[in-house]
Amino acid sequence: MKDYELEILDQYEIEIRSTRKVRGAFFCDTNEGIMLLKEAAISDRRALFLYKMLCRLSGDGYPNVDIPVASKEGSLISTSRDGSRYMLKRWFNGRECDVRREAEVLESVRNLAFLHQKLHWQKDSEEESPSVGRHLKEEFLCHNRELKKVRSFIRNKVNKGDFEYLFLQCFEKMYQTAVRITKRLENSGYEDLYKKSIESGCLVHGDYNYHNILFSNVPFSGTGKGTVFRGADRMATTNFEHFRLDVQVQDLYYFLRKVMEKHKWNEQLGLQMLEAYSAVRPLETAEWEYIALKLAYPEKFWKIANTYYHSNKAWIPEKNVDKLKTTVIQSEEKQRFLRNVLSFSVE
Repeated sequence: MKDYELEILDQYEIEIRSTRKVRGAFFCDTNEGIMLLKEAAISDRRALFLYKMLCRLSGDGYPNVDIPVASKEGSLISTSRDGSRYMLKRWFNGRECDVRREAEVLESVRNLAFLHQKLHWQKDSEEESPSVGRHLKEEFLCHNRELKKVRSFIRNKVNKGDFEYLFLQCFEKMYQTAVRITKRLENSGYEDLYKKSIESGCLVHGDYNYHNILFSNVPFSGTGKGTVFRGADRMATTNFEHFRLDVQVQDLYYFLRKVMEKHKWNEQLGLQMLEAYSAVRPLETAEWEYIALKLAYPEKFWKIANTYYHSNKAWIPEKNVDKLKTTVIQSEEKQRFLRNVLSFSVE
């Protein structure tokens, strides 16, 4: 570690035995167990929300979460001499969920369902609430406008390459799908689901993927009280920095999409994932509908277009062309999945 990063650790009442650099962070072996030091991209106010939420989870039957550690001064965010902001969090021995192992994928889905049962913001009298997730209609309409903006830009571009020609070739079909799904959202049960989720204090993880799920062969030392998920003694869920009040199956949609893309939209595995979740936390009709609408919207196509528009367009890497080709192929696979598993047609 650099000297100023070592100075950060001096701000805590812990004994550092050794440190090891990992992707974007440092593992710290301390007298109080393993901890992780990483740059903090959240405000002091949000860090306090995060701390309170994770402490409540830990005390309510979900002990293995990466609770921030306060400094000697009682701060959850520490600042180095160069102005960088860091957070020290309790960590766990374990490895990331292996998305190739179906058993681990299904265990992770059950873990998410149990997590959602516990993830509720309990507001105390005058206490503020965390941020609220963006309304899905607003999100879709914004994406639709951005897609048209990218098409207009490419049409007016003199020197077009493989990416631009492929984008224009498949734009109309993708855009019409986006418009249809936006209209279907307006006639769905989403509005009531969204309002109920916010009013009930439902929280989402916000970035539930296999990188943030840790497995261990040795049980973790949990001290939480209450009903404990049967896999909680060997699993930890980390990196809740994107948590917010929102529709909880947003997490399920995101994890499902990530896994399905790795498994070429394997219908059997996808169905098992949905059944595994609903066996722990039964899904309402509006939640099934929400998952289908989110999957049907061409989000990956928008994301690639948006990345292209905000990058240096003078040179488009070959991998961007490959990503666009893959997205078009996966769109067909995804539509088949929607028809056969969720009885949902984008037409």
